[in-house]
Amino acid sequence: MMRNSQMDSKCLCGILLTLGILCTQVTAGDWPQFLGPERNGLSTETGLLNDWPEGGPKIVWRVPGGVGMSGVSVSEDMAATLVQREGRQWLLAVSATTGRELWKTDLAEEYKNSMGDGPRGTPTITSSQVFAFTGDGQIFAVDRKSGKVQWSHHVVKEQGAKEADYGMASSPLVVGGIVVVTPGAPTGSLVALDCTTGRTVWTAGEETAGYSSPVVRTFAGKAQIVSSTGSSVLGIDPEDGQILWRLPFETNYECNIAVPLEVGGRLFVSAGEDHGSVLINLKADGDKFSLKPVWESLGNRSVLRSEWQTAVLVDKFLYGMDNVGGAGPVTHLTCIDPETGKRQWQVPRFGKGNLIAADGKLFMTTMKGELVIARANPQEYTEIGRMTCIETTRQAPSLQNGLLYIRDDAEIVCIDVRQK
Repeated sequence: MMRNSQMDSKCLCGILLTLGILCTQVTAGDWPQFLGPERNGLSTETGLLNDWPEGGPKIVWRVPGGVGMSGVSVSEDMAATLVQREGRQWLLAVSATTGRELWKTDLAEEYKNSMGDGPRGTPTITSSQVFAFTGDGQIFAVDRKSGKVQWSHHVVKEQGAKEADYGMASSPLVVGGIVVVTPGAPTGSLVALDCTTGRTVWTAGEETAGYSSPVVRTFAGKAQIVSSTGSSVLGIDPEDGQILWRLPFETNYECNIAVPLEVGGRLFVSAGEDHGSVLINLKADGDKFSLKPVWESLGNRSVLRSEWQTAVLVDKFLYGMDNVGGAGPVTHLTCIDPETGKRQWQVPRFGKGNLIAADGKLFMTTMKGELVIARANPQEYTEIGRMTCIETTRQAPSLQNGLLYIRDDAEIVCIDVRQK
């Protein structure tokens, strides 16, 4: 782990005072970053669909987008995502209520990959900036109002990293006065940059990146950055990049993608490729932590193998996409009790998709382009309804003020999911 010797006390103070909060607060109902306000796929919104309307939920607007796997971030009247078109990667901002283009910023030349073209990371919106990470590993800070680039760094090249086989997929994490991404270099699995200047504040770890995004979680009373690399999960002190703990978690093809979750004060980690899930108890031991498994369910009989979909925790139960490798592969929609690691129910061959949760409901997209809404019921699967509204997608929906945002490789779509 390397630390920048120029890190000043003012920066540290800002991190400590605002840990877990974007540089300046955004509206409480916003979905300003990957997987929502807390990066756990949960929204506190209520008053959402209980009954499927005739003809399905209303499409509010539908506008051209572009190729890519980036999700949609929403803050106030701005919806932002990364798209690829005209031979370039763009950061695109549109009105959240009308779909009217606000601005688009040219970031980099197009990104090509055999597993899908275009940028992967979801942008992060603060009150004054938008941060974007391209498929080839460049981090950009953009002025929120104008879309003008303030600074940029090709962190993969600068840190001497090797580009991940399937593209760089980290979504920028803003915590205090720093923005964190994962170049996956021997000199830093993660790098923290000053939000205002782009100056490197610290680097941490020496492992390849994997395809997950860093999050802020609290264990044993200490808020920390938690990030899956290609071979492990790291707990990092946001003040100086000090590694607090490391959980080995190796998967085939370094495919740690799902975001680690905090479940009842413990760490839940899951990965596909027939790897499985574990629940870990973390105990503070001075300035380090000790790790002890509560339960683990690994291999081809695991209760949950989250491939690129992060499970959601609703009323003490986990709902997720269980990817079964080998011949197939197939994906089951699954509910488990994280206290015991036991399966509650499963919808066999539900199909690959992604999900978030709000108002006691699951909002899911499938690779067939369907929107599916179901009740988050640990006793049984109860579907409210489904409709096809886009083409193939991998992104989880985003939710703000009763409007759901989804996209594919051609369009961005806004859907009204409020109960009438």
